[in-house]
Amino acid sequence: MKILVLNAGSSSVKYQLFNMANNAVLASGMIEQIGEKESMAKIKYKDADDVEHKREQKCAIPDHDEALKWMSQALIHSGVIKDLNDLDGIGHRVVQGGASFQEPAMVNEYVMSEIERLIPLGPLHNPGHLAGMRVAVHQSPNVPQVAIFDTAFHSTLPKYAYMYAIPYKYYDDLRIRRYGFHGTSHRYIVKEAAKYLKQDVNTLNAITLHLGNGASVAAIENGKSVDTSMGLTPLEGLIMGTRSGDIDPAILFYLARKRGLTLDDLDKMLNKESGLKGICGSNDMREITQMAEEGDEKAQLARDMFNYRLKKYIGSYSAVLGRVDCIVFTGGIGENDSGVRLKSCENLENFGIKIDPLLNEMRSSDILQISAPDSKVKVLVIPTNEELEIAMETMEMIEKHH
Repeated sequence: MKILVLNAGSSSVKYQLFNMANNAVLASGMIEQIGEKESMAKIKYKDADDVEHKREQKCAIPDHDEALKWMSQALIHSGVIKDLNDLDGIGHRVVQGGASFQEPAMVNEYVMSEIERLIPLGPLHNPGHLAGMRVAVHQSPNVPQVAIFDTAFHSTLPKYAYMYAIPYKYYDDLRIRRYGFHGTSHRYIVKEAAKYLKQDVNTLNAITLHLGNGASVAAIENGKSVDTSMGLTPLEGLIMGTRSGDIDPAILFYLARKRGLTLDDLDKMLNKESGLKGICGSNDMREITQMAEEGDEKAQLARDMFNYRLKKYIGSYSAVLGRVDCIVFTGGIGENDSGVRLKSCENLENFGIKIDPLLNEMRSSDILQISAPDSKVKVLVIPTNEELEIAMETMEMIEKHH
């Protein structure tokens, strides 16, 4: 079975083609700067002799329609498919599914109209997802297509965890509540953790930390999400690359009055100019680490703040769960920054959490257990694979409906 995974943004399309017989990536690539004078299109694939090939092309790609035409021609030219009808399914990543979608959905007119209706809750992502979806359905009408929602994994949050203490009418009228994000990643790594620990996922209690430029934590009870750090939008929670995470809301009123900042100014500040970048000028943790090692005090402060916020969430979610079987680090920072892992778990022995410093410094492309032998809670590093999770969920949905 061949499944194509599409992640369409407002000006980009990322794609991966999987052979589901062995979960191998047959081809992958991206098309960037859609709608600009010069777009960049890339593909990487392996031929029948397992030799890897790469192709890049600069050209004008005005819209998603042309982007997917370039992608399909590149896939056909590479020999991995004869044409788009050779596909067994297409899985679409969708960031915001609201309360409408608590599991993956077969793409049809109703599903697309609901994704469109949810644009106010996901204004940065849903329009691009929808554009890519409409084009894919038009170009491949006979290929079953599935929408996979980032928010769906967190649909199991209890009401007392997802509600905000603002007038209830705003929930009734506007559905303002916690939705959570990175659900595809959290779902994937909790399943991988259960396999590694040889434990039924439906009995596993875990704290999962997806740490990259965007970052979130989830409390997983018996395999289901019961709390998560991101909220109505991906702005809440941890300190991120350019996002502030949790702050006192009254700061916004104060800045509006003192500096005359508009709603758009405040939105831009919190989402694009805050977080690590706001503290030390960079949102790349590798760069920040180097700056800190060279004596940059603001870079060191940014790392300390990042780690401290992480520790607070690990502690609070330990209280939420009561019993924690494992803590899992994933994402670019979670998988590669041993210092973040060590500092965010430091002095948590009273929670049964203890990292082995030597194991923590090891590198692996596979699952790595970094907890000390006497740690009650297993601490794991698991590389995430959101595209593979989307492909697997797409395959399951297609098999269920045929």
